[in-house]
Amino acid sequence: MARLHQFVFVVSLLALSWLAMMAVHELGHVIGAVVTDGTVERVVLHPLRISRTDVRPNPHPVIVVWLGPILGSLFPLFACLTVPRRLTTVRHITQFFAGFCLIANGAYVALGAFEGVGDCGVMLQHGSPFWTLPAFGIITIPAGLFLWHGLGSVQHFLANPSLRKQSPWKK
Repeated sequence: MARLHQFVFVVSLLALSWLAMMAVHELGHVIGAVVTDGTVERVVLHPLRISRTDVRPNPHPVIVVWLGPILGSLFPLFACLTVPRRLTTVRHITQFFAGFCLIANGAYVALGAFEGVGDCGVMLQHGSPFWTLPAFGIITIPAGLFLWHGLGSVQHFLANPSLRKQSPWKK
């Protein structure tokens, strides 16, 4: 039963992280639109689709498109760095989420560069040099992995007997 709880926890954490990462990423696009006098028509967030922000007019599409992954990586990282060390659980959650956002945004931009999909197509279409997209991933993915490494071993988490002491559902 303990393994089932761990499995449900991990799947739930990943699903919530995915949706929250998309929300922070789209917030970056929205901020980009606002600071460049663009008009946000709609933000689409759906857990089973790739999110998007429709901006029309979009006077500075390169700024708007890059602020999605940049701020979508920096906001969670800043949140992680501002949590006091004494709040261990909150710090670990924000550290996991910051790592998740760095890896997800970095992989999306770096790998998407080769197919020109989504934001990457817009970046390339509006003059971003190709090399900047993989370079973004080369910076963010290892940074995210570094944050995750600081959390400890997955095997330790799964083997930790304290996680099997008592189900939170049984009182």
